[in-house]
Amino acid sequence: MTLQEIADELVAGCREGRSRANLDRLYAADAVSVEPTATDMPREARGLDAIKAKHDWWETAMEHLGGEVSDPMPHGDDRFAVIFELRAREKASGQEFSMKEVAVYHVADNKIAREEFFYAMPPQ
Repeated sequence: MTLQEIADELVAGCREGRSRANLDRLYAADAVSVEPTATDMPREARGLDAIKAKHDWWETAMEHLGGEVSDPMPHGDDRFAVIFELRAREKASGQEFSMKEVAVYHVADNKIAREEFFYAMPPQ
């Protein structure tokens, strides 16, 4: 797959509720996922199994209420960015929240090798 095909499929999967299924298809076995800070999960998830566990945690802890996924924005021949805007509810507390994040995906050998998420953290 080309960079654009990977980017397009990642976005389509997010929009259509297939992001979990796309992990095996689009991600390298040793991919790394990086959050801006550690929360209930470690800041870095290393390897596809750890990234799947991160997705499992989110799906268990949060209820997705809606949102938007931008078209992918390529950068050179090895990266692209996507902007996510979402509304969700924390299942344990019932607290609803909105967030906007930028995700930068690094591609190597036709697979996503690294993803980095950027978003403002709520005040503590």
